[in-house]
Parts: sequence; structure tokens; C-alpha cells
Amino acid sequence: MKTSRIYTLAAAILTALVLLAGSIAVPILCRPFYYAHIDLLNLEESTGLTREEIKTAYDEMLDYCLGGSEFSTGVLAWSESGKSHFTDVRGLFLLDLRLLVVSAVPLVALLVFARWKRLRPARLLKRGPAFWAGAGLGAVFLIVGGLAATDFDRAFVVFHTLFFPGKDNWIFDPEVDEIINILPERFFMDCAILILAVLVAGCVVLIAADLLLARRARKKEPAGV
Repeated sequence: MKTSRIYTLAAAILTALVLLAGSIAVPILCRPFYYAHIDLLNLEESTGLTREEIKTAYDEMLDYCLGGSEFSTGVLAWSESGKSHFTDVRGLFLLDLRLLVVSAVPLVALLVFARWKRLRPARLLKRGPAFWAGAGLGAVFLIVGGLAATDFDRAFVVFHTLFFPGKDNWIFDPEVDEIINILPERFFMDCAILILAVLVAGCVVLIAADLLLARRARKKEPAGV
């Protein structure tokens, strides 16, 4: 069976992209994660809204961010400036979901093609693509997560400065754009924690799988090799 360095690099990059985009997609697509925060953060008491009004406002906002045609926040008031920010958020959400698809599909195609051609990844420094995808992505985000943990408020501002350059429409007036009242900073912090947890868990699985495969391969080697 032939080995290929290009296969190793392509598989590592695509695997890392799938894990990254997938981790970010988890809090976006998992609505029960937000619903759990309604009780956790006492949003009914702090806003004077019912649970159903909060869920409806969140669902309608998220529907728009995931490609819906009409922007709405239930019974909550909103401004054109607030809507424009969610239009920007919509672009980022859809970009992440597209990245997930355009990395997952080529990865599956690459694995099928390699199996068909009886091609296996070359081991770089005795490690395969799963190890390099997990180790590389994990190292970067552990550093990023560590920095964010030391000062989340600053990290929150830096994030918006980077991804919404030249704009300040993400700074909401709670009396004008009432949706911000049901989206406290604690929720965004928990989203970041969830993303990091899923990503790190994925990296651990990838690294462990590669080490296990290497161990099995060594056991199959003839004695004296």
C-alpha cells in the first residue's frame, strides 16, 4: 500500500476544519442550550417576560440568523441598527455552516478515494493526520481559551472588533433593542466554554485514535523489524 504526504496534510487540514466549524455550530444549532439558560439566569424574573415570550424572541432572531427572510424578535422592540448587527451575525453563522459542509464533503471524498486507491497517509514524525489535526487545533484554542478566561470582557470586545470591523451596532441600547435583555453576557461566555469543550474533546479523541492505531500497527510488525 502506497503512502502519501499530500494525503496526510490534506486530511489533517480538512479534519481540523470540520472539527472547528462543527464545534462552533453546536451552540448555534442546539437551541435547548439557550432554553436551559432561561431558568439558569432567571430571565423571566429579570425581564418580566414569560418563558414562551423569551423562547419565541430567541427562536425568531435565530431563524433569521440561519437564513430566514424576515427579522423579528417576538414581542420585543428592535431598531434598524440592531437588525443590521444580526444581519452581520447571519453572515458569520452561514459562513460557519458552509465551512462545515465544504470541509466535510471533501474529507469524506478523500477517505473514499484513498481506500479505492489503497493509499494511506504518510506518518510525519511518526504521527498521522488525526494527531496533527487534533494537536494543532487544540494547541491554538487552548491558548486562545486561556487568554479569554483571564479577561472575558476584553476578549468579547476584541472578538467584535475583529469580526465586525468599523462597526459599533453590536453595542445595544436595551430600551431600544430589547433582545439584548434576554442575551446576557453570561450566555455568550457559556457558548464560548461549550465551543472550547467540544473542540478540546474532539482533539483528544483524534490524538488518542492516532496513538491507538500506531500502537496496533507496531504490534502487527514482524519481530526484529
